[in-house]
Amino acid sequence: MAAVSVAAVPDVVERSPVGALLRVWRQRRRLSQFDLALEADVSPRHVSFIETGRSRPSAEMVLHLAEQLAVPLRDRNQLLLAAGYAPAYGQRDLDEPGMGPVREALDRVLAGHEPYPAVAVDRHWGMVATNEAVALLIEGVAEHLLEPPVNVLRLTLHPDGMAPRILNLGEWRAHLLERLGRQAVATGDPALAALYEELAALPGGDPNPPGPELAVTEIAVPLRLRHDAGELAFISTVTTFGTAVDITVAELAVESFFPGDEATATLLRSHASLKRGDRPSSGGRR
Repeated sequence: MAAVSVAAVPDVVERSPVGALLRVWRQRRRLSQFDLALEADVSPRHVSFIETGRSRPSAEMVLHLAEQLAVPLRDRNQLLLAAGYAPAYGQRDLDEPGMGPVREALDRVLAGHEPYPAVAVDRHWGMVATNEAVALLIEGVAEHLLEPPVNVLRLTLHPDGMAPRILNLGEWRAHLLERLGRQAVATGDPALAALYEELAALPGGDPNPPGPELAVTEIAVPLRLRHDAGELAFISTVTTFGTAVDITVAELAVESFFPGDEATATLLRSHASLKRGDRPSSGGRR
């Protein structure tokens, strides 16, 4: 799997004019001025004038171009400020009273996915919430990796974390690094670039290990995990809030793990049944 360069994208200067910032975002998306103009239904000349500072865009035009460029809400506020306008998107802590519906939605999604693992993360892969089935994934990891703030990718790939139990570590590591690298390039977030460099320096296995492959590898990269009760195999999906206008909500994602074979499904259902003998299963935020 080809490595992803996270250093090839120019940094966004905090106090740059709005035209310069828009040009950086356009270049990140590998679009020409003509391409952007076509997508935004404006003239290439107008895009050129905005980028060079010869024309000051309205707040509506800034947001319109940002929408075409898939600029994250946090950075749309930066574009508005650079153009001399007030931010359009708020950001509230997840524990604030007004965020109750979001917390309830997270808990419902996480609890509803049991007996299979699911975890909610923020934009830097910080652990926001998990369901009880995640305990199966993180058995035996070092305590220092579970001290808040917990980074899910570090927890997965660190030698003191899940890495020693991942049977296809090289393959899974390559998958996660490519995903993180593309995210760092797409957002221009220096924290994600730093995380990529940190994790890329950790030891990992052969990305193409010999031996029989699971049938699931024909459709997705699996997570194959060693467990006392037997080998576990998972494929995963990612869920986001599609209509979010709050920065915190827009940056949340839920990764849900599904059994990659019937043996894994049976083991997880059995494990959940045993736990229900002690207490009911439910989602929980960390």
